[in-house]
Amino acid sequence: MYLLEHDAKELLAAHGIPVPAGCLIESASAKPTLPAGPWIVKGQIPAGGRGKAGIIKKASTSQEVGEHTRAILGKTVKGHTVESVRVEQQVKAVQEAYIGFLLDAGSGGVRVILSASGGMEIEQVPRDQILTELVRPDAQDLAKCVDRLAAKLPPKIAKAAREAGQKLASAFLDLEAMLVEINPLFVLDGGRWVAGDAKVVTDDNALLRQKELEALVKARTDAYPDVARKHEHGFDYVVVDPKGEIGLLTTGAGLSMMLIDEMRKAGLKPYNFLDIRTGALRGETTRIVKVLTWLSEAPSVRVLLVNIFGGIANMGEFSKLLVAALAETPSLTVPVVARLVGNGLPAARDVLAKAKIELHTDLDQALDAVREHLAAKKT
Repeated sequence: MYLLEHDAKELLAAHGIPVPAGCLIESASAKPTLPAGPWIVKGQIPAGGRGKAGIIKKASTSQEVGEHTRAILGKTVKGHTVESVRVEQQVKAVQEAYIGFLLDAGSGGVRVILSASGGMEIEQVPRDQILTELVRPDAQDLAKCVDRLAAKLPPKIAKAAREAGQKLASAFLDLEAMLVEINPLFVLDGGRWVAGDAKVVTDDNALLRQKELEALVKARTDAYPDVARKHEHGFDYVVVDPKGEIGLLTTGAGLSMMLIDEMRKAGLKPYNFLDIRTGALRGETTRIVKVLTWLSEAPSVRVLLVNIFGGIANMGEFSKLLVAALAETPSLTVPVVARLVGNGLPAARDVLAKAKIELHTDLDQALDAVREHLAAKKT
């Protein structure tokens, strides 16, 4: 889960990381209690590059705060609609630095990164000015690594980077995070420091153990709908293109991502990613009905593509569940294309034929059928 900056800062503040005083505004008509000014108004989306995209603005009066808030809310940046802004105190820094902790999945270690330069142009910093090491995800190892790297920084920054690194390393481990980053790290007079911006990416699979994050997801379901759905229903469903024309009923995270890539290469527009986990259906239509209902609520979806590669699941049994779920979801009125691979195909073919759904075993043929339905809808 990629936390919005406001939530990331509130979470890190609870772990001892100093952040500028701020508040969240979710409506242009809201009248929040602002911290002392001057302020900076920051559009909240799960992506970087917000300053260059024009959704971070400085304000010296409360009137300017309101003007910027109205201008930023509702904007679409990098495919995300700005639904809220964080208004926080401006901070005058002596220097902007960078510090981050990244889980390295290949090695199982943690990549620690420090730089004396930070801010909007961090990607332009020369490689030889980026200090980094890969260490075990252990508190003592991370602490020693931070000390080694901070010692190579200019004295004005070293003290702040060391202190920030120690606190950030602790938060990274406590939250079972995949990424924790402060950019920029505002270094103030006397070596004091404040998190100018914060990025936190957490592991959805750790949510049951992470009560802070679980509470956040439950309290802010509108901000994290995909994570909230997975937490409540036990499977992954993510809208990848709100204007996508093809709803997907699929299983297997890797296979589903590959399918989306293949469809996009072929000029098709998938609406969603899904790993419904057929092994967990247990003879019930509940999960399938839930997905079909969500897809029926998407006005852009014009065809349903079912793509199931069953290793253990019997395709005949799955087909019975699919047909039953379609009958339970009359709100979904789009044509259905089914591509199934696995055991029980003869029985699946019979079940789907009675429901007037053609069974395909070849993906290219299934995609051709999808194109035919899309073309028919346009005529």
